[in-house]
Amino acid sequence: MNNYMLVLISMILSAAATPLVKKLAVKIKAIDVPRDERRIHKKPIPRLGGLAIYISFIITIFLKEGMVKNSELGIIIGATIIVIGGILDDIKELKPKTKLIFQIAAAIILIINGVKIDILTNPFGGVDGMVDISWFGIPLTLLWVVGITNAINLIDGLDGLAAGVALISTITIFVVAVLNSRIEAALLTAILSGAILGFLPYNFNPASIFMGDTGAQLLGFLLASISIEGAIKSAAAFAISVPILAIGLPIYDTLFAMIRRKVNGKPISQGDRGHLHHRLLDLGLTQRQAVIVMYFISAILGGIAIIAMQISTVNSYFLMSSVIIIIVFIAWKAGFFKHK
Repeated sequence: MNNYMLVLISMILSAAATPLVKKLAVKIKAIDVPRDERRIHKKPIPRLGGLAIYISFIITIFLKEGMVKNSELGIIIGATIIVIGGILDDIKELKPKTKLIFQIAAAIILIINGVKIDILTNPFGGVDGMVDISWFGIPLTLLWVVGITNAINLIDGLDGLAAGVALISTITIFVVAVLNSRIEAALLTAILSGAILGFLPYNFNPASIFMGDTGAQLLGFLLASISIEGAIKSAAAFAISVPILAIGLPIYDTLFAMIRRKVNGKPISQGDRGHLHHRLLDLGLTQRQAVIVMYFISAILGGIAIIAMQISTVNSYFLMSSVIIIIVFIAWKAGFFKHK
């Protein structure tokens, strides 16, 4: 079997599993009930949809040719830990510290199985343009995995938003991995793309099921871990700017939220209506229109990430810096750092 036929299998499994997961969510009362103004939907909707993505992703990995590698095993075990924490959170909301424990545990499993950041490109030159960061790779990997896991979770505010943005980021990392001959990472992203595609029709507006924390954290974790294998770990010298751009939209939206809450004297973990999707809705866009705008922004950043991979390290960092400056300027002018 051609390994990339597994994309179709993953998509079919996800599409078939989602209605079953929806019934399970209702049975165990994993229901999203709108209780505050931050909630866009007006009626209770089952969550836990990420379980369907998880099931199809894991099953399809075991169907691929060859033995499961240590790095893949680390991703599977780590994803399982994330899903367990997500299910508990979808049934009964966990405290932020408890969620963080699950995320750190999953990241540690990755590191134990060799999925960690060992080498970074040096924009100022050096031997082969690379810098061996040794033990510092452990906290950096923890920060990357936990940060991306939460970033995807924080943008999960509209029907189909987090799933669609994650899909675009996954496709971007797939292209980067293929161009960089990272076959394992390319296969994992292809399988993940299929799993998201099978779920997305149920989740797009009007959604019949939400991913919940189970799905949003799972997608964030998988994007973070696979990007380490497919974009950061490489024999070719290209910058960490590539994955930062590839998963750019949730990263910048999360950073702006942290800055906004800090400036306004609010706890970083406290939600608000200052996220980009809230701003777009306030401008009069419908849910679908707001989601499509954010898909478009994510796709642009993905395209820039692919360009960044194919140019020199110095130019790659310069490109990322220019993009960040432009985004920060637009965010400042649009009032993203003000209380909302």
